[in-house]
Amino acid sequence: MIVLAIDTSTDAVSVAVSNSKQLLASSHVLSDRRHAEQLAPIIKNVCEQADISMREIDVVGVDIGPGLFTGMRVGIASAKTIAQVLDVPIIGISSLDILARSVATTERVVLATIDARRGELYWAMYRNDVGPSIEVKPPAVGKVSDCIVDVVDRGQATLIVGGGALRHRTSITESLEATGLSIEWASEQFAQPSASVLAVIVAELALHEQWQTAAELQALYLRAPDAEINWLTRVNS
Repeated sequence: MIVLAIDTSTDAVSVAVSNSKQLLASSHVLSDRRHAEQLAPIIKNVCEQADISMREIDVVGVDIGPGLFTGMRVGIASAKTIAQVLDVPIIGISSLDILARSVATTERVVLATIDARRGELYWAMYRNDVGPSIEVKPPAVGKVSDCIVDVVDRGQATLIVGGGALRHRTSITESLEATGLSIEWASEQFAQPSASVLAVIVAELALHEQWQTAAELQALYLRAPDAEINWLTRVNS
């Protein structure tokens, strides 16, 4: 089974191709918000590196967010188009799920974070101690202080992963250590969700036919786009 995985939920364009046994090729490029311009050439290059044609793809996987609205839309629209043209199923995975799966098995609760801009975070919590990550706190969006409250309420040793929290590393560390909680930070190499990890998750789900049609796939938006927020702010001011 050949998987094409696409992740454009952050500042990077990440693409991977795998089969049911191994990763065949991948690319992870910082895009400076040029997702629409860069994605198609990167998909073409990764398929060439993997020595496959697009027609050999059996399932498409895509990061459905939360993350950058423009990037998400580019990735999801492209994944849907490819799935429809090839008449293959599609599997959408949360960016937070991908981050949680990126880190090694641990007894700690995993706090996965994505930068939500406006001084806010997207986050969710997971158990990562017995195989694939299990969500124990659903995705949320809010201020850094709100995220800290969630971690303190959980009251367990925590492994923090993702670029969202890294932007506020000092304040988060000081706040959590002041409560006596044991915290650990994942490597900065896991700051962004990766299509290589996404491909692994998609391959596992595809084996059990846990997929969708392109028409059924929905993005995971936890708040309104910045443009809409700005407009409402002006209207209500």
